[in-house]
Amino acid sequence: MRALPLALLLAPPALAQESAEAHYAAGVAALQQKDADAAIAALEACTAADPARADCWWELGWARWLKSDWAGVVQAWDKVKALEPDHPQVDRHIGTARGNLEVQRMVAAAAQGAPDTVRTPPPEGATVRLRAAGDVMLGTDFPAGNLPPNDGAGLLDAVGPLLRDADLTFVNLEGPLCDGGFTDKCGEGENCYAFRSPTRYGRYLADVGVDLASTANNHASDFGDTCRMETEATLDALGIHYSGRPGTIATVEHNGLKIGLIGFHTSDSCHNLNDTETAVALVQAVDADHDLVIVSFHGGAEGAKALHVPHGGERFYGENRGDLRVFTHAVVDAGADLVIGHGPHVPRAMELYKDRLIAYSLGNFATYGRFNLSGYLGVGLILDVTLDARGRFAGGRILPTLQEGEGVPAPDPEGQAIDLIRQLSAEDFPETGVKVAKDGSIGR
Repeated sequence: MRALPLALLLAPPALAQESAEAHYAAGVAALQQKDADAAIAALEACTAADPARADCWWELGWARWLKSDWAGVVQAWDKVKALEPDHPQVDRHIGTARGNLEVQRMVAAAAQGAPDTVRTPPPEGATVRLRAAGDVMLGTDFPAGNLPPNDGAGLLDAVGPLLRDADLTFVNLEGPLCDGGFTDKCGEGENCYAFRSPTRYGRYLADVGVDLASTANNHASDFGDTCRMETEATLDALGIHYSGRPGTIATVEHNGLKIGLIGFHTSDSCHNLNDTETAVALVQAVDADHDLVIVSFHGGAEGAKALHVPHGGERFYGENRGDLRVFTHAVVDAGADLVIGHGPHVPRAMELYKDRLIAYSLGNFATYGRFNLSGYLGVGLILDVTLDARGRFAGGRILPTLQEGEGVPAPDPEGQAIDLIRQLSAEDFPETGVKVAKDGSIGR
């Protein structure tokens, strides 16, 4: 923290308060311009002039956030909590800062070189067969009237046998499982989207064999950090391993293989897809301690017009939704063995890069009540993929699904996802796109 002039230190309290207010105003103005360095300088001066000003510490945390100075963010917001234990916002955001700080520490520890332990090689010929589904939101009680009949019982019955028939089963959990929390994202009557599925609905995921879930998406914090932590506690109780919030890495073992899952999204509230340098370092850190690494990402534009994977970055309503070709290849280069995408709400192409499968979007799978399911927005799939002990693609198949009525998933007898992904893979990745047979099997 910068030292203040002796004259100010000896000044009357009223003068110090005036100085603090001036520094505060300058810091907020700099923050509005995204000038992190100027904001930090002004707000540190504010806290020095009046250390009891919680608002200066609060804004200082946001200024340090812009610099990804997570230790500094936590230090500033811990000060806010000490000064104002009932501060209305700090508990909603400090968990994310702590998580990002943990990621930095994890990456730094891995960079030192020595692993925590030396793992024995996996059994010769070991494989793992995963079934992965796309976006899952089993109904929401906000706004009222969007929960499925029979309180969700039977919602997944038609696809349950397909999901269970695997060594491991994965879904993208598009929204929290909680019974409380508060959303400032939108009001009851507004035309926007905030999801909250009751915690009791988590058992429906466990009943169909879900082992792994990504919580990295733009709905994970719809009802704040309290609700997000309730979601994680619910998944823990059900034995479903998850990744999404910074610092959460899912680990499971099967057939002698230790498998890690990292969930990414285009926000600092999750492992950030747009921070390629940190993403690469995190994948390398997890790869050092696991036999196989699965990366799930939520990125790309959304809607019926977002079928193709463009070259370059994507934006949606002004948000940077990532350069997905760069991101996916970077994480494979860093050690990822399977990359599974979500976000566009439609299926996208698949490619094989360095013998690793990249599925750019699995589309909507079970999204009840609040989703537009017209056209390809209602077409989904379960991806069946087998990896060998080194993470190489050893076979796969597209199991096509659709959603009936308000969002009840079922097998698709017409196989729309098969034909669509065949076409998109050939068009978007003419050299590396997967070949898709009539029965949905995929290969080189």
